[in-house]
Amino acid sequence: MKTYTHIFQGTAFSSKSPKVVQTLKDHLFCINAGGMIEKIIAPDDYDYQVLLDTYQDDESFHRLADGQYFLPGFIDLHVHAPQWAQAGTALDIPLYDWLNTYTFPIESKFSDLDFAKNVYQDVVSTLLANGTTTALYFATVHKEASLALADICAEKGQRGLVGKVVMDNPDQTPDYYRDADSETALADTEEFILAVKELAKKTKQGVYPVVTPRFIPSCTDEVLNGLGALAAKHDTYIQSHCSESDWEHGYVRERFGKNDAFALHDFGLLRKKSVMAHCNFLDDRDAELFAETGTAVCHCPISNAYFANSVIPIAQLHSKGVEIGLGSDISGGFSPSLFDNVRQAVMSSRMLEDGVNPALPAEERGVPHSRITLNEAFYLATAGGGESVSLPIGRLEENYAWDVQVIETRVAAAKLPLYDANENLQDIFQKIIYLVRPENIREVWVQGEKVHSR
Repeated sequence: MKTYTHIFQGTAFSSKSPKVVQTLKDHLFCINAGGMIEKIIAPDDYDYQVLLDTYQDDESFHRLADGQYFLPGFIDLHVHAPQWAQAGTALDIPLYDWLNTYTFPIESKFSDLDFAKNVYQDVVSTLLANGTTTALYFATVHKEASLALADICAEKGQRGLVGKVVMDNPDQTPDYYRDADSETALADTEEFILAVKELAKKTKQGVYPVVTPRFIPSCTDEVLNGLGALAAKHDTYIQSHCSESDWEHGYVRERFGKNDAFALHDFGLLRKKSVMAHCNFLDDRDAELFAETGTAVCHCPISNAYFANSVIPIAQLHSKGVEIGLGSDISGGFSPSLFDNVRQAVMSSRMLEDGVNPALPAEERGVPHSRITLNEAFYLATAGGGESVSLPIGRLEENYAWDVQVIETRVAAAKLPLYDANENLQDIFQKIIYLVRPENIREVWVQGEKVHSR
């Protein structure tokens, strides 16, 4: 009989498609030494009892208790790791003022490596405790501090995609916080890429370098061109902000005479491994370009409510074949929890469909066919995120990584309202997604290794 590193028994929820969440009741999940799901066995399969008899008394066997369920680990496609230091503050001012009054001063402090490590240890641990097993991180302009973030992800067991931020445009960045010049920015980025690729060789769950122009306003044409070339040379991921707010979207149109999507494409920054945050103002041509190039959109619903001046039409983008995942956008989004962002994604889509101005007649108030379901929002946080970064993560399926959250519904301080022993499992799933708090996340596993427990 095949030997497995771990076998888990329990009921799991995983996206089968954007609109369908599959329930795997009392299944066995067989995990190999590489941390991958090698086999999933249903209770009526021939091997089920044989495996139970063989493994159930072994320390490698893990049976969920009553009231516990598996969810895939969440994939957060947009985290400003240094901004954890300012999370929950200054969300009542416009984006441009927020960046210059709060964010750039905080990020400039990451020249102090001890300060950087202190914040980065906390943010990685906090995200793991909230069920986020993979995170796509913006760091700062500081190469050494950015490498420290990649090291901390590797050490704590989180799958980290980490970018040294590039911002060299003196017209849109403060004197005290920018790359020294374009040449230095590109040299530091290449050194960062090579160092993270070296770190990845000894990191089981994976750590990846990401080419990271902050956004078009903060970068010169020279550095945007150079970053596109570096991404192609080293086959790296790319991340930036795209058409986020009226101010940013308008700035790019004034500078280049085109929308962000086409400007970024001109610099070689839209490709299969690109993830662009926000994207609220994409038009149909932009969306078609995203679909054509394989560029993913990261939807940041809480942050968008504060800074994006609009609600992104997620349903419309999905209909055009655009890959979409979910992001917290710490600290433009105050919450480190993708549970909170799943909930907000549903609420925002309903507000877009129904409209928000009560002075208008109902038929004129909203944008038809804009709502997304809870199942679709869950898909964005899991399978959609995995597709956006082209990795076998975000689903509880064979040949996917064992990245899971063990949800405990009976925690005394955060007990879910489950009173019927025969309650429909899809109803239990909905209650989990709407009501779970960090206290309910009993364990978190990444690539077959336990990285958090409470």
